[in-house]
Amino acid sequence: AMSFSSTFLLMDRNLLARKQNARLDKQNDLGWKLFGKIPLRENAQKESKKIQKEYEDKAGRASKPPSPKQNVRKNLDFEPLSTTALILEDRPANLPAKPAEEAQKHRQQYEEMVVQAKKRELKEAQRRKKQLEERCRLEESIGNAVLTWNNEILPNWETMWCSRKVRDLWWQGIPPSVRGKVWGLAIGNELNITHELFDICLARAKERWRSFSTAGSDVESEDASFSAADREASLELIKLDISRTFPNLCIFQQGGPYHDMLHSILGAYTCYRPDVGYVQGMSFIAAVLILNLDTADAFIAFSNLLNKPCQMAFFRVDHGLMLTYFAAFEVFFEENLPKLFAHFKKNNLTPDIYLIDWIFTLYSKSLPLDLACRIWDVFCRDGEEFLFRTALGILKLFEGVLSNMDFIHIAQFLTRLPDDLPAEDCFASIAAIQMQSRNKKWAQVLTALQKDSRDMDKGSPSLRH
Repeated sequence: AMSFSSTFLLMDRNLLARKQNARLDKQNDLGWKLFGKIPLRENAQKESKKIQKEYEDKAGRASKPPSPKQNVRKNLDFEPLSTTALILEDRPANLPAKPAEEAQKHRQQYEEMVVQAKKRELKEAQRRKKQLEERCRLEESIGNAVLTWNNEILPNWETMWCSRKVRDLWWQGIPPSVRGKVWGLAIGNELNITHELFDICLARAKERWRSFSTAGSDVESEDASFSAADREASLELIKLDISRTFPNLCIFQQGGPYHDMLHSILGAYTCYRPDVGYVQGMSFIAAVLILNLDTADAFIAFSNLLNKPCQMAFFRVDHGLMLTYFAAFEVFFEENLPKLFAHFKKNNLTPDIYLIDWIFTLYSKSLPLDLACRIWDVFCRDGEEFLFRTALGILKLFEGVLSNMDFIHIAQFLTRLPDDLPAEDCFASIAAIQMQSRNKKWAQVLTALQKDSRDMDKGSPSLRH
């Protein structure tokens, strides 16, 4: 009895298992058929094309054999990799096939697009080749110039710096590797500043920073005429201006490799010349010098540069002398660009609107850095006259554009000059400017206006027109 019941129980379990498997298989069949597919357990090895054909048969849309005209893409010599070749694709199976004429038209259009693409690629390749050749010529020219400066000019600076050969070479741009050395010699050191004096000024500046950062201390007796509030304002202005100095380079901002050097030079200068202090624009001049000179040498060049008559007039905000410089500039402006000068007068656009920023930063903020350095090259050779000649060169270069602008647009344009200003175009325009008016050169015109200004105490007659 026990054996019979065990056998019956085993048969009942097997029967139940078979019923469950059959039910699952039926559900799977229904599930697959719902999506129009063949059950995987029967067709696991079928290829995708066969499955697609069976699906189309079931849907009543058996695929038609493609026409020879539709398979034009298969006959191409290469497989296009861009979406340009989509024009050659066959239409989907559920749409009418392309007529032979349309397929031929699409092929012709595609071939035309390929020809144009090849032309563009060839033109781009030629442009890159030309750029490479120009770069190689430039590098060779710079290499030869470096040898000339190092082997011929710098060892004999006193006798050669004013020669015609050196002046011509100077105009072409000083090689970056010797630029700092040449700038230092050209600017000179009339103030007789030594490295030791820089260290003393820097130490005083650091002491002042510490005192202001803690609680504020008594002013030193020799600086008693300058209030603590004024000095603190200068320190805060230095911090603010450093963060805005060549922001795209990211080397002078907090944490950058040249931040401390720039901060040191500006701080040391406020101790060296407390009567001048810090003025906006100084950070750009110091930054350009730092890029070309060591810290102490940059401080020496910076201090002597700011001691030049033009820079001192602007940084000490000597309004009378600044107006005299503007008046001298207008004399040569009218001489070289009479139509644009009349247009500026008509729109009441005075030189201070655009010249102040250019002079304060020596063009380092307004022009691309490499072009600004070339301006500095010739400025170190020719002095302040070249700053105003450069201004006239820029105005001449954009004379056509500026002549069609009103006051607001002219001011905006000259405040933010194009970033892609070519150096050769700029220097060609500067070279066309004649710094001579009625047989008088810049220095003579400026001296006459200064004398007239002193006599009248309120500016020259030129400023009243």
